[in-house]
Amino acid sequence: MKLLVKGLIRGVIPLSVLLVLSLYNKFQGLGPNAEVFFFYGLIAFFLGLASVLYEIKQWSFAKQILVHYLVMLITVFPTLLLSGFYQLHSFEDVLNVYFQFNKVGLILFLSTYLIFRLRKKVSYHKSKILS
Repeated sequence: MKLLVKGLIRGVIPLSVLLVLSLYNKFQGLGPNAEVFFFYGLIAFFLGLASVLYEIKQWSFAKQILVHYLVMLITVFPTLLLSGFYQLHSFEDVLNVYFQFNKVGLILFLSTYLIFRLRKKVSYHKSKILS
């Protein structure tokens, strides 16, 4: 239950900010901008909510990655398709969005994984020096 609350907090905060920006743009007569902020807010919400999957200690890292990917696939990917960010005239267009979704996901995963490993290594060496 604690993880769910933590995930909701991580998701609702950026969603709230982006919804305010969306409403502001809507009232300013900037409908397309309002929609962009709304869909960014939904995506940020899903990312924040799913981020707690990596805190489930009983799961292996591989299981955390797989479940996170599946959650993103059933939340973020359809949001991207419905957002209007991409022209979708054929199944090939949907496949192109799918491949881009996976490329961006892989780049983000690898970069955050490498940063995490680097921070862990620096923290370890720092603690050895101080002790």
